[in-house]
Amino acid sequence: MDMTARRIDRGGLGAPRPKIHLVEIPRTLRWISRSASSPQVMNIGDFDDIQRLETLAGNDMLIEVLTHAEIGQFTPRSWTYWHYRLGIADIDQVPPLPSRRFV
Repeated sequence: MDMTARRIDRGGLGAPRPKIHLVEIPRTLRWISRSASSPQVMNIGDFDDIQRLETLAGNDMLIEVLTHAEIGQFTPRSWTYWHYRLGIADIDQVPPLPSRRFV
């Protein structure tokens, strides 16, 4: 799924929050495309890009991105980093990167 086209309604109790577009996030990734996806930001974004992505999308969405990651979207380093940062893997318990399966 292309995360850039998805609108996120972060409404909750109290005043309604504005809907946000993830396309607004990647300022340093413009050379990739005009609307870099969340996995691209998570994989090669700088500190500011990542902070903004976390603020706008929230940890639940970032976990969803990892859960549905496709082959080649993450390097081994960023894959491991995000599993640790989001608290979804213990030390030395990171699941393998997505790969092709031959039946």
